[in-house]
Amino acid sequence: MVRRLGRSWTQSTPRPNGLRAQHRRDRPHRAHGRRARQAPRHPLDPRGAPEGGSRGGSTAGLRSALGGRSVAGQVFVLQVVIVLLLVVAAVGALFLQVRHDSTQEARNRSLAVAETFANAPGTREALRASDPTAVLQPRAEAARKQSEIDFIVVMNTDGIRYTHPKPDRIGKKFVGTLEPALEGRPVTEEITGTIGRLVQAVVPIKADDGTVVGLVSAGITTENVGGVAERQLPLLLAAAAAALVLATAGTALVSRRLLRQTHGLGPFEMTRMYEHHDAVLHAVREGVIIASGEGRLLLANDEAHRLLDLPPDAEGRHVLELGLDTDTAGLLASGRVATDEVHLVGDRLLAINQRPTDLQGGPAGSVATLRDSTELRALSGRAESAREHLKLLYDAGVGIGTGLDVARTAEELAEVAVPRLADFVTVDLADAVLSGEEPEAGTDLRRTAFSGIRKDAPLYPVGERIRFVASSPQARSLDTGQAVIEPDLREAPGWLAQDLERTAQVVEYGIHSLIIVPVRVGHLMMGVVNFWRSEKPEPFDEEELALAEELVARAAVSIDNARRYTREHTMAVTLQRSLLPRNLPEQSALDIAYRYLPAQAGVGGDWFDVLPLSGARVAVVVGDVVGHGLHAAATMGRLRTAVHNFSALDLPPDELLGLLDELVGRIDQDEAADDSSAAITGATCLYAVYDPTSRQCTVARAGHPPPAVVRPDGSVEFPDVPAGPPLGLGGLPFETAELKLEEDSRLVLYTDGLVEDRERDIDVGLEMLRTALAGADRSPEDICQAVLNSLLPARQSDDIALIVAGTRALGADRIAEWEVPSDPAAVGQVRASVTRQLTEWGLEDMEFTTELILSELVTNAIRYGSGPILVRVLRDRSLICEVFDASSTSPHLRYAATTDEGGRGLFLVAQIAERWGTRYTPAGKVIWAEQPLP
Repeated sequence: MVRRLGRSWTQSTPRPNGLRAQHRRDRPHRAHGRRARQAPRHPLDPRGAPEGGSRGGSTAGLRSALGGRSVAGQVFVLQVVIVLLLVVAAVGALFLQVRHDSTQEARNRSLAVAETFANAPGTREALRASDPTAVLQPRAEAARKQSEIDFIVVMNTDGIRYTHPKPDRIGKKFVGTLEPALEGRPVTEEITGTIGRLVQAVVPIKADDGTVVGLVSAGITTENVGGVAERQLPLLLAAAAAALVLATAGTALVSRRLLRQTHGLGPFEMTRMYEHHDAVLHAVREGVIIASGEGRLLLANDEAHRLLDLPPDAEGRHVLELGLDTDTAGLLASGRVATDEVHLVGDRLLAINQRPTDLQGGPAGSVATLRDSTELRALSGRAESAREHLKLLYDAGVGIGTGLDVARTAEELAEVAVPRLADFVTVDLADAVLSGEEPEAGTDLRRTAFSGIRKDAPLYPVGERIRFVASSPQARSLDTGQAVIEPDLREAPGWLAQDLERTAQVVEYGIHSLIIVPVRVGHLMMGVVNFWRSEKPEPFDEEELALAEELVARAAVSIDNARRYTREHTMAVTLQRSLLPRNLPEQSALDIAYRYLPAQAGVGGDWFDVLPLSGARVAVVVGDVVGHGLHAAATMGRLRTAVHNFSALDLPPDELLGLLDELVGRIDQDEAADDSSAAITGATCLYAVYDPTSRQCTVARAGHPPPAVVRPDGSVEFPDVPAGPPLGLGGLPFETAELKLEEDSRLVLYTDGLVEDRERDIDVGLEMLRTALAGADRSPEDICQAVLNSLLPARQSDDIALIVAGTRALGADRIAEWEVPSDPAAVGQVRASVTRQLTEWGLEDMEFTTELILSELVTNAIRYGSGPILVRVLRDRSLICEVFDASSTSPHLRYAATTDEGGRGLFLVAQIAERWGTRYTPAGKVIWAEQPLP
């Protein structure tokens, strides 16, 4: 607009001849462009053709337009190119879609024919014939011709062909992927086979019991697949050519109409237009000044003459010769960009805005506007700026430090400063700060946060480790602890030396000014914050530097608090993990997989354990101490140790929970007496014992979520296990539930953090858990991962412990049992039976020690116990000898005196066996001893 107004001023203002001539050359072209809609039409020509025009002139003009020498011609060429590209893209997309549909149809046909032939009557029986080819080849060829595919191949499970369209291929190895079909799943693929490039499907032939007894493959070659696409190609090309012709004709009509509309302006209309422009230029109450690239004044309206007190012959003279003050004259002569820059001219405060005129290909120079601004206005502007700064600091106080995560706090700092203070903000912190430690002196930092008005800035990405060179402003800021401002990055050699390629990209991107503020709390130098400017042309000033320092100072406290919390949280998690099992014990009854995830904020008292018991049994326990923090973690460790000790007594689950209940009650009493510690209000626990010999699982729980059982068929159920009160309440007994688990079942134990949180009720969580567990033929590891993928919350507020135990059974061939009468003579029969059993198991080397152990244990049972007496020998990871009797008395190990006639047998057992002990049953007791296998 200013450029147009400036040219209209030349009609009433003296001007150098060269400038006036240039102005006259520019007039017609620009006037036509701006007055296209206002051009007067000829009285006899309703289309608006100019006087004296003829059809020949119109045709010549259209030919010129189509030649691309006018706006109409350029529009015509552009539209034709766009239409051509659209047509080409449409044809290509349609052709690819046809090819894709043809290929998909081939895959479907191949798979359907293969499955039909595999399940056809007589196919499976023919595989068992003495000559399958004689039976299957005619059928396969007939089916192939009827289904219009290229081949049907029947083969055995080793991939040897029984049928093929080319008889010389029969008996040779099939080309293709067989593994999925051998596992019972069909597979479709595209390969290069014996008859060329083809699409083929391979399906299994299954027996009645589900085993794969053979394979069928059907396929069609790529030549036949692509036939449809080639047949449709001429039609597609013809349609595309027709569309292109129609679009070109329409574009030509539009260009002809545009050519007519850009003609018809006469001298009178043009003069009147410029007079209107002159009136507007002199009527506005804002000074307008246009200067050339050499600094000469080309135009100044009346308001500019008044505000600057310019002489009458000011136009054409250099700006520095007009008697203006140095700052104002320097600004107008420099042509640099200025926005609301206040200058004192005489007794006036002028707000000057200046922009170059060559941004879009115009002549070199600048245009400036002048507004008369009083001191009150200037102060008001500063007050508004101060208000914005205070609002920014207030928002920073509210929005920074909402959590206790170092990286998130740095992100909040970057987000609050964009775009109100800077266009881009990056935060670089030392690695030690991110891990909660105190940083050491150095210039190695990691990009922790980034925020900007755009995402494509060529700055270092988040996560990258940066080593700042000594000359960089970041290194100087870290060394001195002071903020650094770089007003012009193009003239900052220290910053440019950091990374020549990247810094060149940053400058080219338009980022031109930088403020670096150190993140410091006391003597700790944790990193730097970088404020980058690109949109505003002015560089950062001292006022913005002070604001950036205040903002970072406030954020540094929150970052340091997050660092300290990270350190404390890491220590607590380390303590918690040290109290949990690091390696699960070796055992054969259960296939164990587990996950333990501490809470993101604080640590809790969730725990778990796997404990081998006598008789090849295994105990699995999971618990949760109420509360969070180091105290809860320490109490969890005490409970886990207690469970270890109680499990060594081979107590039933309900009795063990009763002892734990008393222990937690005593802990609560001790803590309640100490005012300096928070009392533990209780704990929950689930204790399960699985016996692989009977596949019986005994479960008891104290206020804990129920276990889940995944049956071998993939169904999920939550057994009805009596809940019992949480540990520590006392006064109520615990009950057990007996579960019969098939082999390859999955017993799932977990803590409430998995199924319950603030946004999800426990019933909803249990239903989600049921859905995640459903499915057969999955390993415990796969189930663990699937459960966490489905139920893990976005922000975990509680610990999560998850155990998936796959059940195994101890086969009958590894168990030997004998009922022994209460007669000392029966001991010899036991020794003979054990000798035979060990020989059958290939353990002849253990015959002597095993006979000695059983002789002593059976003799003691006959002498001191009561019938019935049962002997059981288990071959597991060790050889286990067990003697059952109905007495509740337990033998004790002692040292026999020299004169004693007995008392040495149990001592020998303890010396020979790796472990031995006693456990009680509802019908009596069991004395057992284990020996390692050779």
